[in-house]
Amino acid sequence: MPLPLVPRPHVPHDLGAAVGNLRDVVQGRRIADLRTTPRTLVKVTEHASLFRYDPYPGTEQHGDPLLLVPPLAAPALAFDLRRGCSVVEYFVQQGRPVYLVDYGPVSFEHRDLGIEHWTGRLVPQAVRHVHDDAGERPVHLAGWSLGGIFTIFTAASDPTLPLASATAVASPFDLTQVPLIAITRPVNAVASGLVSAAYRTLGGVPAPLTRLGFQISALDKYLTKPLAILAHADDRDFLAQLEAVDRFTDNMYAYPGRTFGQLYHVVVRSNALATGVVELGGRELRLADIDVPVLVVAGLDDTLAPVGAVSHLVDLLRGAPDVQLVQAPGGHLGVLTGRAARRTTWPAMEGFYARHDTP
Repeated sequence: MPLPLVPRPHVPHDLGAAVGNLRDVVQGRRIADLRTTPRTLVKVTEHASLFRYDPYPGTEQHGDPLLLVPPLAAPALAFDLRRGCSVVEYFVQQGRPVYLVDYGPVSFEHRDLGIEHWTGRLVPQAVRHVHDDAGERPVHLAGWSLGGIFTIFTAASDPTLPLASATAVASPFDLTQVPLIAITRPVNAVASGLVSAAYRTLGGVPAPLTRLGFQISALDKYLTKPLAILAHADDRDFLAQLEAVDRFTDNMYAYPGRTFGQLYHVVVRSNALATGVVELGGRELRLADIDVPVLVVAGLDDTLAPVGAVSHLVDLLRGAPDVQLVQAPGGHLGVLTGRAARRTTWPAMEGFYARHDTP
């Protein structure tokens, strides 16, 4: 039986294309179209910028606006990975108004900012700006990974926000279902003091460590990448996706100290998210209080946020009028913007938003 880390043998069908593609890879020629989707800066605040994406030529805009919320540490280009495989590009082409809140790089000066800064101030401000800019239409708020957790916390923190719906993509809410965390739990119990001292001294978690953590979460793909390139040398779209993901990984940011401390002690060690009740900044948030439709998206191959960890959120949303769970192919990033997402995740999201658009 073959080792699980080694992909099944595969010979490229088009040897001429394979040779040409490998030549481009070796010589460092760009394969992916990494141009960003055209956008306009709408608002700049102290710790974020709000962008509105330009309408697609010849397509009439319709429906409520979509505001995308990235996680910390990962660049916002996750939503606009490359031409032909971009979350932003897809929804713009559907005619939906699309916005993005971008935190930018995190530095030592952000060390005192906690989760409540993003979920109680920054993201709600972005929602209200989008609401005003889009003709006072309700906003579909959607986040990936920690951005999905921010989205759910934001929806729970202020019932007066003009939200049409909330979406969490690859956002774990029961960390007992995450193998990587389960393995390190005994170490966490012993080393919690050292971890706390480290992130307080450094003011956060440096970008190289966040990059390493992301690579470890997909270690099998990382180790077998050279073999995958050879096996799919004739598939230029496959190679373009690898190139775009490499750019994404190379642009990881740092975690601010206080936010990482909350994630480590409240989320990882105590698994407080699983209860549906979280205390942030002296205030209690109850996910059962969310009263807008919620879409939950889980990746079938996600080791960082397995289906069980993500789908647990469904059980916590007792006050939401409509809760839908979508399970789609892909790992932690792939379920959001993998090549299969073009026919799975994105149409499911658009269908959900269309169903809950304001008439």
